[in-house]
Amino acid sequence: MGRFGRSGPRLLSRQQNREDRILEQDSIFINRELSWLDFDSRVLALAKEKSVPLGERLKFAAIFSSNMDEFFMVRVGSLYDQTLLKNNKLDIVTHMTASEQIAAITPRVAELQAKCDKYWQHLVAALSEKGYQKVDFSKLDKQQEHFWKAYFQREIFPILSPQIVDQRHPFPFLRNKEIYFGVQLYTKADGIHYGIIPISNQFERVLFTKDGNVTRYAFVEELIAHYASSIFRKNSVQKSCLFRVTRNADITVDEGMMDHDIDFRDVMSELLKKRRKLAAVRLQFWPEAPQEIVKFLREKLVVPADRCFVQTSPLDSGCLFRLSSRISSDGNAALFYPPARPIQAPNGYDLYREAHEHDVLIAYPYQSIRPFIRMLLKAGADPNVVSIKMTLYRMASDSQIVQALIAAAENGKEVVAMVELRARFDEQNNIDWSKQLEDAGCTVFYGFDDYKVHSKLTLITSKVDGKYHYLTQIGTGNYNEKTSEQYTDLSFITSRQEIGEEASAVFNNMALQRLTSEADTMLVAPLRFKSVLLDEMDRQIAKARRGERASMILKNNSLNDPQIIEKLSEASCAGVRVDMIIRGICCVRAGVPGKTENIHIRSIVGRYLEHSRIYSFGEGADARIYIASGDFLTRNTERRVEVGVRVDDPRIARQLRDILDLQLRDTVNARVMQPDGSYTKVKPADGQPPVDSQMAMYGYFQHAFERIDPPGIDPTTPARAVGSVTAPRAEPRRDRVRLRGLLESLRGLGQK
Repeated sequence: MGRFGRSGPRLLSRQQNREDRILEQDSIFINRELSWLDFDSRVLALAKEKSVPLGERLKFAAIFSSNMDEFFMVRVGSLYDQTLLKNNKLDIVTHMTASEQIAAITPRVAELQAKCDKYWQHLVAALSEKGYQKVDFSKLDKQQEHFWKAYFQREIFPILSPQIVDQRHPFPFLRNKEIYFGVQLYTKADGIHYGIIPISNQFERVLFTKDGNVTRYAFVEELIAHYASSIFRKNSVQKSCLFRVTRNADITVDEGMMDHDIDFRDVMSELLKKRRKLAAVRLQFWPEAPQEIVKFLREKLVVPADRCFVQTSPLDSGCLFRLSSRISSDGNAALFYPPARPIQAPNGYDLYREAHEHDVLIAYPYQSIRPFIRMLLKAGADPNVVSIKMTLYRMASDSQIVQALIAAAENGKEVVAMVELRARFDEQNNIDWSKQLEDAGCTVFYGFDDYKVHSKLTLITSKVDGKYHYLTQIGTGNYNEKTSEQYTDLSFITSRQEIGEEASAVFNNMALQRLTSEADTMLVAPLRFKSVLLDEMDRQIAKARRGERASMILKNNSLNDPQIIEKLSEASCAGVRVDMIIRGICCVRAGVPGKTENIHIRSIVGRYLEHSRIYSFGEGADARIYIASGDFLTRNTERRVEVGVRVDDPRIARQLRDILDLQLRDTVNARVMQPDGSYTKVKPADGQPPVDSQMAMYGYFQHAFERIDPPGIDPTTPARAVGSVTAPRAEPRRDRVRLRGLLESLRGLGQK
């Protein structure tokens, strides 16, 4: 048997095979977590982009930090959980273990944090030039020292709660994402011990003073750090720093918990309590990390050394949002994006009536969500309406949409709300709204045990002359008034009865804990989503192999489904031109010779969060186009209930293709993936003005409520991607008629 015993050689063989697969696929696959960090890098890049107004650059730095918090709480938290399992769970595309992924993540995080620190110093200098000077507590003059010391003693000191950690005082619980002042102390009587001061949310995070035309801002944690030694005996302080803990937030519902005859809301409430006390997954230190304090905290919190990070930028991104808000309220309009408000429908516009007459597409944030809210209110008051059914995933804290459902229930309508209580970080908000809906007489249910319901689906059922009629809304984004002004999303509304019948079946199946397996026009994950889109890809592959022109344009947020990636590679090798607009995670490399050379990937990161999903296959009369709530992540394709719809209305299909075409021409917000997986910023060709696809949409949809065709578009010309196919089997793409009128009328819109 040799020294390995019976199992040794087989284990070695399996490990070798896994390593061989990693090497074989390394040229096409990208690890999900590293791709997430690449997206955060693109967000961070906007914090140094000089073409971005200064106040907005502050926000992008804050968004980067907030994204990193979520990355550690969710992704690293999940990987940490996996390291505790006996059976190693491998990444589905790179086959890396959880430990290997964490090892790959940490140096990349350190690199990004170093960039953030550098960009922060640039922002501080730029703000100073605009009259906003940061208080440096290490360089106070006597007058400033007197002022801040008095402020500390009057406003801060009375409500501080210092704690000693020694044999008689246990280590306290440290809250997720809160900042603490840590100090090493020494006295002859007690020897080495430690002190901790919580800097809780009760403090105003950013403090402002005015000196003539100069506004000075100070962060309260730096103020406390400067004077904290006065809290302890001064000669006892050895080392000190600020630090912050990030905890795992990846909670899951135990199958056993579902067996109890209790309200699922109570289950989620208990899980939310547990989340607050989950394991620490990151430690941040400012402005330095004394090794004695680091060692002490690491031992108490069980955090490895490679998940301890030192930074000179603020520990909490919230203060940057507050600073930006103050600068804006001071009237510095030039330091922010020009105001851009959603286009309002003209007086007398009735979406409820319009949608009964023809299909309607609403594009957020360019068009207002108010007509949709008014449609719900009108349906709730219509004596012919029998029921209103809606899936709810993330709602605004003061949701007018939910209020419209409550009003309908109070009017005697049957209102059915599928509320997903497991929408991460919105669980409590959803619990609260579900109770209000139930109190108003709505029927509320919570979906599946094993599948999150991420669908954006509304069904209004009327009965006229003894016959039932449906009005169906299918969207890419949440029913949320706040995000409708920040995210790009699409809402499709139709009175087509066959779509209404399919939507009705989806709701009935969800209520009965059944997955939908049959649909014609709709996409319904997990059983009728990926399979339909793979069939569409196969049609394009078959066309390319017959020597016909074949193409796909796929826009979504993320891609990691290995089956879809393999199909995209097959399409590329067959000669299909594949353009993908993927904002965030993308686990396939574009332009790899012999594998993905006809795949072209770009990411658009700009003023708005790109959130819509559009899947377009083919060109001209044979083109088929879909919108959907789901991305190309396996969680969407296999573990969630998602919905989408094939858009057959020629006018709306053309609008969707024009959106894709415009985004493929973006030279302001776009970055293009290179064969090594890196991204390069797209710049306008010499002599050409920049194209900002996001701001251009305002012009494109300017008269959309009035059903006036967008400017400069030839209705007979299909939208195509830009570029040519490199595979020898495919014919070269003919140059399409440019959207000259559209682009010429829209370029520079954001400068108004």
